[in-house]
Amino acid sequence: MVRSGAVGAVSFPIVSHPTLGAPPRSLQAGFPAAADRLRAQRLTLAARALEIAVDADPSIRRRYDDTRLRALLADAGVLVDRLALCVAGDDAYFLTQFADSSATVFRRRKVAVMDVIHLLEGVRDASRGVLNEAEMATADRCVDAAVKVYRRFHDIRGDAREWNPITSKLYKGI
Repeated sequence: MVRSGAVGAVSFPIVSHPTLGAPPRSLQAGFPAAADRLRAQRLTLAARALEIAVDADPSIRRRYDDTRLRALLADAGVLVDRLALCVAGDDAYFLTQFADSSATVFRRRKVAVMDVIHLLEGVRDASRGVLNEAEMATADRCVDAAVKVYRRFHDIRGDAREWNPITSKLYKGI
């Protein structure tokens, strides 16, 4: 901290202003028009993403009743919105931070993290019809970063997935 000539004024060379910190993330740096297209097609993309997730893992239909499938459909809509923010700003921050904060919520709702990953992959595949190649490259990078975060939570015991009974006994100490 360096005192300048004015009384009470402080200059921090690292940040622009001591109370503001870093500037806000720009939502114009990437593809804002593509983000608008994603938001306009949110319900269609979410429904298609859930279909793709169920096709990738047919046991989803067995493990979740209709009410929980509707909740997954709503979650897919939120994932589309977060992907739209990432595409608009060309920044994976919005989706990775959502993945980091929502993994515990999915765990509490007894939704397996791999099912969320399938849903996110479904969002990626469904958005291919809305985005061009340059925009899709940004979307792929952002989805890959979010999947990496979810996989870290997948490795933690307590996820709502089917466990090997032998491994479960070893973990519990029989």
